[in-house]
Amino acid sequence: MPENRSSITRSTPRLGRRLLTAALALPLTVAGLAVAAPAHAAPVALTAAPTGPTASVTLGDSYISGEAGRWKGNSAGTSGSRNGSDRAWTGSSYDPARVYGATAASGCDRSDVAEVLSASTGAQNEINLACSGAVTANVFRASNGGQSYKGEAPQADQLATVARQNNVKLITLSIGGNDLGFSDVISTCVQDYLIWYSYCHGSAQSQIDDKLPTAMAGVGKAVDEIRAVMADAGYAQSDYRLVLQSYPSPIPRSAEMRYPESGWTRSNTGGCPFWDGDADWARDTMVPQISQALAGVASAKGAQFLDLSDMLQGREVCSTATRQPTTTTGPSATTSEWARFLDGGLNSTQGALQESMHPNYYGQQAVGRCLTLLWARPSGDYSCRNTAGQDASGMYLTAR
Repeated sequence: MPENRSSITRSTPRLGRRLLTAALALPLTVAGLAVAAPAHAAPVALTAAPTGPTASVTLGDSYISGEAGRWKGNSAGTSGSRNGSDRAWTGSSYDPARVYGATAASGCDRSDVAEVLSASTGAQNEINLACSGAVTANVFRASNGGQSYKGEAPQADQLATVARQNNVKLITLSIGGNDLGFSDVISTCVQDYLIWYSYCHGSAQSQIDDKLPTAMAGVGKAVDEIRAVMADAGYAQSDYRLVLQSYPSPIPRSAEMRYPESGWTRSNTGGCPFWDGDADWARDTMVPQISQALAGVASAKGAQFLDLSDMLQGREVCSTATRQPTTTTGPSATTSEWARFLDGGLNSTQGALQESMHPNYYGQQAVGRCLTLLWARPSGDYSCRNTAGQDASGMYLTAR
């Protein structure tokens, strides 16, 4: 077991070094923890809400934009469709625009199976304003400190146009993780597994704790900005529902890891280069804390809360309950992983690094099903879970 950073007992093989180098730039998105900001008085609607087509709208970061929707499970295959897992394969080359449309070029990566599209809410228009890599300031209105991102106006300003042109019934928000700099946490953990032979969770927890107050204050302000935009467009809060959701764990606890802690299969094959102790910390300490903090923000701001922390249970990267597709046994919603593995070292040509550690094609469909189930429950906070051995149709809600 790892002891400390100065105890380097093994060298990093070439493939491991590529994985490490790629991980250093990993732009992942996971939420932050903090005490929720106090609620503010709700703005008063000045005019009647629009009577256009009904709409469901999503805002926020990569976990709701549809990042990693390109992939049906994970395969270390080096060519072609990668054992059927790569939806960007055209038969002769790879075209991410087949999955992400025009946003493949910008990197917002709004996939064709993003949550808003996979959900069934009865809305006539399903509008995805989220962008992979976004921070809370990319949601705020420009007039209140909001920042453009990847060539697009702040998301609240985009929402203002949508709200005038549609009768918005549902707004779902996922935001806060990039404010924490979670890519640094992932990079540290990968380095500690591949090189330093030490645990990362102590320093990683401290880093997260240092950024929690600012991150959660930003989430609270994002909710306030959305409320203000809707009020300015003539909506009362009773005219639409606002849902704040948390984040699932992309890796399992150590007892459920398919590959042993020793050796290199976790990094070179499975794409899950984390020590047992760090995996347990991420799955059973960090993720629950994240969900609890976001639940506090939702409560303080009058939003409904959707807890996704256990959504990928048994479907995570390297989980013992899943397997990678092969040339003879293709990907499947009932047997494949529902999250993207850590890319970059397994095959330098496999997709984009930013897709790593996000719900994939199957996971996005599952999140969409969670939102469908929540839509049928107009009040209360819920956790969404999957049923072992079933596809997205087996998702179910439990009251928090």
